[in-house]
Formats: sequence, structure tokens, C-alpha cells
Amino acid sequence: MDRTELLTRFLLQCPAPAHRLTEAGLKPAAVLLPLVARADGLQLLLTRRSPYLRHHAGQISFPGGRQDPGDRDLIHTALRETQEELGIAPAQIEIIGTLSSLNTVSQYEVLPVLGLVAADYQLTLSQDEVEHAFEVPLTHLLDRRHHIALTIPRGGKQHTIYWIPWQQHFIWGATASMINQLAQHLAR
Repeated sequence: MDRTELLTRFLLQCPAPAHRLTEAGLKPAAVLLPLVARADGLQLLLTRRSPYLRHHAGQISFPGGRQDPGDRDLIHTALRETQEELGIAPAQIEIIGTLSSLNTVSQYEVLPVLGLVAADYQLTLSQDEVEHAFEVPLTHLLDRRHHIALTIPRGGKQHTIYWIPWQQHFIWGATASMINQLAQHLAR
């Protein structure tokens, strides 16, 4: 899939619902799903969180985090967090749109923001937050045959957890759920 096909498929779908808190007490947050156009197709840039973090240590994730009081909106949150974690300036990112927000077990409502990152980006990783970053072909991630789903009871409700293997990495949880949502959106 290339940039033009992604934009066409993404933008021709119904827009994601407007962001709003759906459960009392959830904290607003945003992540960037950073896409990079390469000669062999689009790549999704992911990070492995530092093993020294108190929460979600060592997990595969998107750059992002909690909305700060000074953030204009959740897109600003995603861009600010991407710059803090990866050193990629907002000027190097073209925002495409958003997916539906996701409520996490850690009490956040996370807005996934889709953006195209300049192919010549340079990483400056925040050593406190990110162990390393890597790119995965979008075609691999969008292929639903690579998505493993397990439904378990949690808090009196059925909760589906997704996993997507890639080389030595195991993408799971909220990150895999957002990738699954993107795959569903683009498949329509």
C-alpha cells in the first residue's frame, strides 16, 4: 500500500466519531500512528518502551501519552509526545485523521491519530521512555490473518485482547487493538 492508496481508502470512509469521554473518570490521552512512505510501501513506526518504566515497561507502543493542560487538543498531545519520545518535530508530520478513541484498562481514553512522517526523519529517543524504535510494513499489520484475538471476562464484560507477531516483537494490547481498528477501517 502506498501513500495515495492509504489516503484514498482512509478518507473515503465515514469519519471517526468525535472524541468525547464516554466513562466518568477516564483521563484523555492520544497516540500517533506514524506512517513512513518507503520505496517498498508504507511502514508503521513503533517503539519498545523502556524496561525501567513503572507502567507498561518493555511493551510495544505508539508514541503518545496523557493530555497536558497546555495542549490545544488531543492532536497536539500526540504531536508533542512524539517529539518528546522520538525527537520527530511536528513539522515533519502530516496529520491524516483519527480513529475512534479506545478505553484502556489503565483508565485512559486514547485517541489514535494517524500521521505521515517525513521519510528522512531522524530519531532522538528519550532514554527515559523508549528503548528503541522500529518500522513494520503496513501490509503485514493490515493483514487480519496475522491478528490473534482472545476474548476473556473482565469486570463482568467480555474483553478482547489482540496480538500481532512481527519478527522478534510481539505487539499486543491497546497498540494491537488500534492496528486492528485501522485494518477494519481500511478494509471497508
